[in-house]
Amino acid sequence: MSERGKQKLIIITGSPCVGKTTVTDKLFTSYENSAFFDGDWAWCVNPFSLDDPRLRDGDKTMSFALSTYLNSKFDYVFFSSVVVLGEGIRRNILHDITAEDYSVIAFTLTCSEETLLERHKKRGDENECSFFWLHKEPHPGDYMINTDNKTVEQVVEEMKGIIDGNDEYMRTY
Repeated sequence: MSERGKQKLIIITGSPCVGKTTVTDKLFTSYENSAFFDGDWAWCVNPFSLDDPRLRDGDKTMSFALSTYLNSKFDYVFFSSVVVLGEGIRRNILHDITAEDYSVIAFTLTCSEETLLERHKKRGDENECSFFWLHKEPHPGDYMINTDNKTVEQVVEEMKGIIDGNDEYMRTY
């Protein structure tokens, strides 16, 4: 168990191309006894539409995977997904987790439109860059981290400072 005694579920969300997966991968490898689930793969369908009711099955997949990691006694479970920016979707996923007595720390990564366009272009994505997720209101209680002009390492260090030192902002489930 972590030095503070309670497992931590760390949620990382934000727009596509903001750096969620890159940051989460680097963050995950910096903690012993940790697991990483990229929830976006649970919603990888074509065509994609938020209105598709079948995506609720993807939510169940996310809850199941997170439950499995938490019930397996990982000290840190990192969960990255664009869709947990939405309050209803996040609430449903967390509600269906079967583990008990863990803390949640959530981050919303953001950047400027210019930075998002640049990252989208670097990614080689031929689809049009959308600002839909970038301009959505962050989930209440999330730590907001602007990734403009920061290296991955700088963002990770900022997040680690919060994960390791600010228990008063964690919610217990």
